[in-house]
Amino acid sequence: MSRVAAVTGAGSGMGQTIAAKLAEDGHRVAVIDVDAEAAEKAAAQITAQGGQAIAAPCDVSDEQAVNVAFDSVREAFGPLEILITSAAISGFTRFDKISLDEFNRYLAVNLTGTFLCIRNVLSDMVAGQWGRIVTISSAAGQKGAPGQGHYSASKGGVIAMTKSVALDYASKGITANTVPPFVIDTPMLREQQKAGKLPPAEYLTKAIPAGRLGSGDDIAAMCAFLCSDAAGYVTGQVIGVNGGAVI
Repeated sequence: MSRVAAVTGAGSGMGQTIAAKLAEDGHRVAVIDVDAEAAEKAAAQITAQGGQAIAAPCDVSDEQAVNVAFDSVREAFGPLEILITSAAISGFTRFDKISLDEFNRYLAVNLTGTFLCIRNVLSDMVAGQWGRIVTISSAAGQKGAPGQGHYSASKGGVIAMTKSVALDYASKGITANTVPPFVIDTPMLREQQKAGKLPPAEYLTKAIPAGRLGSGDDIAAMCAFLCSDAAGYVTGQVIGVNGGAVI
């Protein structure tokens, strides 16, 4: 069955792969990203491959921008039924060097942005008595990460918030789950490696029992399942897609 889906951070990386997978499954997809050009390009690629997609650029930390973007999705496709929140910022700063402005920026994008998007779509899902929410958190939110106190805090908040949403809305036919990746081969990862913030892939894989980095396809496959009718009894769960790195 074709549903209306929105994927944040879908202009590149994991979000783009997730959006493409949902479109391949027959859903009408809104590509949401702070980079308007990237959002338009990703939506065009989906359309060129026979899917249905529109770009809805916005900064997820801006409440008004979120409202405008999601309203444009409703005008194009109808009420929102699926939401995947992949938009995030990541970086490394030693804890005592994290400024309050930097800390608040991580919370604003990664945690508040997730909150604003979820809150926006809930009325649609409640009205339809069906909804699927998948937040992309992080293994850093489960176990911490060196040099990422701000990022880990924001992603740990995403995990806790997702569980609360699941409890509040399970009786309404709405599920909420979170997928915390470990190390995924994305443009963001390669940028951090190039900047010397992360070691090469052959070193990173030593911490992964599966012996390889994760891919966007690995995350997209789990998201697709969690957004299906078959996953209607799965809610409030932290489902690691990490090659056994965090168990």
